Amino acid sequence: MSPDLILSMGQRMLEMAFILAAPVLLVTFLVGLVISILQSATQIQEMTLSYIPKLIAAYITVLVLGAWMLNKLLDFTRELIVNIPVWLK
Repeated sequence: MSPDLILSMGQRMLEMAFILAAPVLLVTFLVGLVISILQSATQIQEMTLSYIPKLIAAYITVLVLGAWMLNKLLDFTRELIVNIPVWLK
């Protein structure tokens, strides 16, 4: 295996990790932002108030997008396994 191949595989793996994590991170970020704005507007300074909505939002996001995320991961894994003989030449 050449160093260029290893670097490109590492880059693809990082891209796949970003693609799979981005929806959950984005949704929890937006929910946290909305909760923070509401806390500022109502002057409620409870630190633990945002944890439950973030957990619920992450859970719902995984339920809605879980099949898509799993398909992306399976496609990537299949591509890696199919290309093993090509890379070992």
